[in-house]
Amino acid sequence: MKTIFKSHGLWEFVEKGVEISDSKGDKEDSSDAVKISFTEALLKDAKALGLIQGAVSEEIFPRIAHEETSKGAWNLLMREFHGDKQVRGVKLQSLRRDFEYTRMRDDESLSVYLAKLFDLINQMRSYGEDLSKGRVVQKLLISLPAMYDPICSVIEHSRDIDTIEVQEVVASLKGFAQRLERHTEPKTEKAFASLSVNSKTDKTTGKQSGKDQKSWKPRDKKWENKSTDGAKNPCKHCGKLHYGECRFKGKLSVTTVTSWDILQKTATARNLHSNS
Repeated sequence: MKTIFKSHGLWEFVEKGVEISDSKGDKEDSSDAVKISFTEALLKDAKALGLIQGAVSEEIFPRIAHEETSKGAWNLLMREFHGDKQVRGVKLQSLRRDFEYTRMRDDESLSVYLAKLFDLINQMRSYGEDLSKGRVVQKLLISLPAMYDPICSVIEHSRDIDTIEVQEVVASLKGFAQRLERHTEPKTEKAFASLSVNSKTDKTTGKQSGKDQKSWKPRDKKWENKSTDGAKNPCKHCGKLHYGECRFKGKLSVTTVTSWDILQKTATARNLHSNS
């Protein structure tokens, strides 16, 4: 609002006001030049009051609706929202404490921290704190993380802290931050790189790791000892180990087959004995 008033040449009327009652007193002694000057002052004061009325919200407008001068409306808003001297002193102390203890975190970007710091500085100045350029630059340099020590050391040893412009320091810090970003690999890329390395072959052993390693099975296993059901047990029909379906299945039991073999062997022995 101060910027708007100054751009229209109205700030002196808002700050100092217009003495309407005193100006109306001496009508006989007033010249035409004084009357014109007074009329222009009233018009400018009315214009400043119109700017104030148009800037406030509908909820706040009734509080200044009865004010006839821009100075009266401005002072009312200052007392209500800016506070008196004691209230401003308390708020300023709180802002000073935040200014002294604020630091940039390691996981915080430079642009975010700069916006937060300068917002705090603007609030302090609005409450009457006089912050010099040197103090702002010193605060900026000592509140950065260790990764910014190289550029801070260059600025401190090559330039005068009390005379260097704040925006020049900010430009140097932003340029250094961009260099850090170019040389720093993002964490997401590191994560994907670690996943791809785990699935590749280990260079030291020459073997594959993880699920990519396949189990090797020999192909020259003997299958003659396998039974019909795949177990290594004798056949229940003939009592022997073989592969495939037993030829005695459904015909003879193990006992019958064994007895038949004994009878055949006995008859063969008798025939050999009789022939001899």
